[in-house]
Amino acid sequence: MSPFKGQTGLKRILNAAGYSLDGLRAAFTGEAAFRQLVLLNVVLLPLAFWLEVSPVERALMIAVGLLSLIVELFNSAVEAAIDRISLDRHPLSKNAKDMGSAAQFVSLSLIAVVWAVILLG
Repeated sequence: MSPFKGQTGLKRILNAAGYSLDGLRAAFTGEAAFRQLVLLNVVLLPLAFWLEVSPVERALMIAVGLLSLIVELFNSAVEAAIDRISLDRHPLSKNAKDMGSAAQFVSLSLIAVVWAVILLG
C-alpha cells in the first residue's frame, strides 16, 4: 500500500482538491496545448449558452469542450511520465506519446462533429 494513501475523510478530500489545483496550475503554466484548449473553451462555452439549442444539445456542446481538457490533462501526464523515465528516444516512448496525441486529435474531432451536427443539422 502506498504511504501517500493514509488520509481519510475531510482531510483526504481537501488534500485531493489541492493536488487537483496543483495539476491544473502545472498544466496551464507548462503546457501550451492546455492553454490553447482553455482559450477554445472560453470562446465555445459562452457561445453554447448564447445559441438557441435544446438543453441536451447545449449539454453536449459543453461536454465535448470539457472532454478535450480532460484528454489534454491525460496526454500531458503521459508525456511527463515518459520524459521522467528517460529523455532518450525509444519506440515505446514514441508510441505512448503518439497515442496521447491521437486521443487529443479524436477529442478535437469530436468537438467539430458535435458542433457541426447541432448547428447544421
